[in-house]
Amino acid sequence: MDIRIIKSPSPGALNIILRRKGSGAAAMPPCMDAIGLLQGKMIEMVVAADIAEKAVGVTVEEVKGSCPQNMILLAVFGDTAAVESALKEIHDKLEEGKKYGSSKVD
Repeated sequence: MDIRIIKSPSPGALNIILRRKGSGAAAMPPCMDAIGLLQGKMIEMVVAADIAEKAVGVTVEEVKGSCPQNMILLAVFGDTAAVESALKEIHDKLEEGKKYGSSKVD
């Protein structure tokens, strides 16, 4: 999984993301001081969205695009501290043995 953060996003970067987000450009997130970007497998992105929304006050959106593989991009909107905290929580939970909500089928 790739994780990046944009602090104080430029108007151009913000427009790219807003045009491509799942809820459309008309539905504006309440706070866009920072944007966390996560790209990876579908299963990782669903779990990452769940972790972020449970951890802190952020808004998570799928960003639509064309990828040759089964990868999606998530945008995590919020104030800088909240986005940083959400990204850290995602990283930590997914790295701690990849146990978040996992189960084995025998």
